[in-house]
Amino acid sequence: MRSCYCLIFLYVHLLSSQNYFIFASARSTTEAQALLKWKSSLQNQTQLLNSWMYLPSTNNATTTSSTPKAIANPCIWTGISCNAAGSVNRINLTNSSIQGTLHEFSFLSFPNLMYLNLSSNKLFDVIPPGISSLSKLIYLDLSVNQFSGEIPPEIGLLRSLTFLYLDRNNISGTTPMEIGNLKSLVGLQLSTNHLSGSIPTTLGILTNLTTLYLHSNNLSGTIPMEIGNLKSLVGLDLSTNQLSGSIPTTLGDLTNLNILYLHSNNLSGTIPMEIGNLKSLLDLRLSTNQLSGPIPTTLENLTNLTILSLFSNNLSGTIPTGIGNNQKLIKLFLGSNQFSGYLPQNICQGGSLTHFTAGNNHLIGPIPKSLETCTSLFRVRLDGNQFTGNISKHFGVYPNLNFIDLSHNRFYGELSKNWGLCQNLAALRFAVNNLSGPLPPEIGNATRIQELDLSSNQLEGAIPKEFERLTSLLKLKLDGNQLSGRVPSEFRSLTDLEYLDLSANKFDDSIPSFVGDLLKLNYLNLSNNKFSQAIPFQLGKLFHLSQLDLSFNAVEGQIPSDIGNMQSLEILNISHNNISGFIPTSFENMRGLSNVDISNNDLEGSLPNNKAFQAATQEALQWNKGLCGSTRFLQPCNKQILKKDHKLVFMIIFPILGASALLACIFTLVAKRKKKHQHGEKTNMNDEISFSILKFDGKTMFEEIVRATEDFDPMYCIGQGEHGSVYKATLSSTYTVAVKKLHLLCDEDKNIQKAFLNEIRALIEMRHRNIVKLYGFCSHRLHSFLVYDYVEKGSLATMLSKDEEAKELGWSKRVNIVKGVAHALCYMHHDCLPPIVHRDISSKNILLDDECEACVSDFGTAKFLNPDSDNWSALAGTYGYVAPELAYTMEVNEKCDVYSFGVVTLETVMGRHPGDLPSSLSSGACSSSSTALPAHQLPVVDVLDQRISPPTREVAGEVVSVLKVAFACLNSSPQARPTMKQVSQHLSTKRLHLSDPTAMITCGELLASNGFTAS
Repeated sequence: MRSCYCLIFLYVHLLSSQNYFIFASARSTTEAQALLKWKSSLQNQTQLLNSWMYLPSTNNATTTSSTPKAIANPCIWTGISCNAAGSVNRINLTNSSIQGTLHEFSFLSFPNLMYLNLSSNKLFDVIPPGISSLSKLIYLDLSVNQFSGEIPPEIGLLRSLTFLYLDRNNISGTTPMEIGNLKSLVGLQLSTNHLSGSIPTTLGILTNLTTLYLHSNNLSGTIPMEIGNLKSLVGLDLSTNQLSGSIPTTLGDLTNLNILYLHSNNLSGTIPMEIGNLKSLLDLRLSTNQLSGPIPTTLENLTNLTILSLFSNNLSGTIPTGIGNNQKLIKLFLGSNQFSGYLPQNICQGGSLTHFTAGNNHLIGPIPKSLETCTSLFRVRLDGNQFTGNISKHFGVYPNLNFIDLSHNRFYGELSKNWGLCQNLAALRFAVNNLSGPLPPEIGNATRIQELDLSSNQLEGAIPKEFERLTSLLKLKLDGNQLSGRVPSEFRSLTDLEYLDLSANKFDDSIPSFVGDLLKLNYLNLSNNKFSQAIPFQLGKLFHLSQLDLSFNAVEGQIPSDIGNMQSLEILNISHNNISGFIPTSFENMRGLSNVDISNNDLEGSLPNNKAFQAATQEALQWNKGLCGSTRFLQPCNKQILKKDHKLVFMIIFPILGASALLACIFTLVAKRKKKHQHGEKTNMNDEISFSILKFDGKTMFEEIVRATEDFDPMYCIGQGEHGSVYKATLSSTYTVAVKKLHLLCDEDKNIQKAFLNEIRALIEMRHRNIVKLYGFCSHRLHSFLVYDYVEKGSLATMLSKDEEAKELGWSKRVNIVKGVAHALCYMHHDCLPPIVHRDISSKNILLDDECEACVSDFGTAKFLNPDSDNWSALAGTYGYVAPELAYTMEVNEKCDVYSFGVVTLETVMGRHPGDLPSSLSSGACSSSSTALPAHQLPVVDVLDQRISPPTREVAGEVVSVLKVAFACLNSSPQARPTMKQVSQHLSTKRLHLSDPTAMITCGELLASNGFTAS
């Protein structure tokens, strides 16, 4: 009986097993057919899918017509896994080079599919709504493909889904609110797509989420407060969108967060103090927003932080000292804000800091000791602040340092040889400081340097030959120093150099021909030096050069025709040299050339048929020997007699002319000696007309000016000064000029002659948009005068003195006037060789053109500064603008101009001369404890010119910045005043952000907060 029961059980078991296998086989067949159908729709048959195929049947029994002759078992195919029942439950084809769509993928055929990973392929088109048929799906990864269209709302039906990755596609549209139905979600990544609209508040329902990545989209609106409900979040990345509004305080409830990225949005308001509750936070990035206010001190509680990024905001106040206590901090980014005060002394206390940026703020003081000895540093940016200190004592050896930028600060002293021991250094930037002394040869040991920028300092001496070892150099900027001597021939080893700027130094000898071997150069500037001799033809080998500047040297000879080989050249400046001859015809083939300046040379002949020459301005062509061309600034070439057509005539006539000239000289000498004998030893320097103005004949121009002014009738007089009267003269060519007629008392007045010659010497070579142009001069026994460009609106003093005209000068125009004067003085003090001091800066010597651009005029008392010269013997300048130190010393230097500039700046802002304000400042009345000057306790708006409306919010910051500059320039100590280069750069780059333009800013606060405390 027991045996019979066993047989029956075995029979039933076998029967049921057979039915199961039949069912499983049918399911596998259906899934296999679905997969093979999808495979056939793909655009490429990758080798990874070669196993997807039917296999011949191994059944030898007789089969019916309905029995398949081949079998398909997807469970053994590449990328396919099955459950115990033989049904497909996993498809993993990541990074399989699949290209195609999902349109032929039968989602209904896979009721048991739990895992689908098709990431890192080339799938495109939309995600089909039918994907919602995968009811058991737990894991879906379609990332790193080319899917487009919108996320189907039907995806919200996948209630079992725990991971949804659609990132790095081309998906657009809004984020479906239906995703909020996926309450089992642990990971959601939709980043790096083109999603727009707001973040759905329904995401706040997904309380199991540990990662939410929506970065790199076009999402807008505010961050939903509901995000604070996601208490399990470990990583939250909403960066690189267009989110606005404030950071919700509810984010402080996400106490499990390790990563919080909100950077690169339009977020505003302050950083919530509640962020300090996130004590598990390792990485906090809020940079590139519009956040304002101070850094909350609660951030000091984030002791596990390794990265803190706050750069490019409007944050202000001081940097909390407690941030430096973080022992784990590796990267700290605070640059491009409005931070003030000092750096925390313990900024590198943990010894792990690798990246530190605090550039473009208002930080002051020395570098903290902990930073000086922070050997872990890899990248440092402290540029654009007001740090001070001796550069040779503040920095040690940094074995890991790759990049450091200390530009635009107040560091002084000599460069340390320790920089040569930083073996991994790739970029060293110390531009615009007060560094002095020689270049240390040891820098040549830092052989990995690719960029070296020491421009705009006071470095002197020769370039060390050891620089030849810097063979990795791509960019070298030594411009704006006092370097001298020859450019060392060892430079020929710098074959990777792409950018070379040695301008505004004292290099002499010839332009080195080996520069032509630096074939990768795309920028070359050797201007404002003392180079002489001819331009080396080897420069023509610089096929990649886009800019070439050789201006303001003593280069002579002809332009080599090889220069025409520079097919990449866009900008060429060879002005202010002694270059002669014709412009090579090879220049006509330079199709990339867009801008040229060949002025102030001895060039002649026709301009090349090249768009750059034909479109050149008058200033770029003038003061040459005999250029001609079809432009309106030059005479037509058919009216000139060219040398090459008349060589034979010249060979015949020149000897005759030479003999005649010799005889004329002899007769002239005899006549002058006879006249001198008749009148004793008295010498008259003005017996003959001496005139130099463009190409005009002296006698003709003299007569025309006398005629235009009716022999200097007072009715044409437009101004008077100490040394002369200014007349308006409209010449026959309808061109209006200003003529300054000197008050010559007698022929032997040496002081007047000296003032006259000083003015000529100062102005004849000056070319700046904010300096009145000098066209020429004339000396005659009847009249001696200078001829200037006529500036339409007259002086700043006149404009400010008349209410109606003063109203034309709005705040933007006044700020622009101050900037123009600053740029002009910066040019005089730092770009002219030798430097020039004006000595009489006042509002009457600031002229305004028809666009209210400032033009500095009246250089009647200007003098070239010579370090070896004696002090000037007479007090010069206009009362009320003269620097206080000139009351007890005759030492005149550029700091006198700086003081006068400060007075003019205050006058421009106040609308009137500030009276005793400058002297009160100089005597210390502006200290924070002083009450000697009640006006300093007034709000800024009460100091401004009341005849025009207060500045708008957009320009209020600039007005206050101008005021800060003015007070800094009025420092009683000349050494403590800024240089005009610092002033010019500050006004060009700095912007203040004021929440209230009428804020109370006292004089003491201005002086305490401005960065101009040292020269």
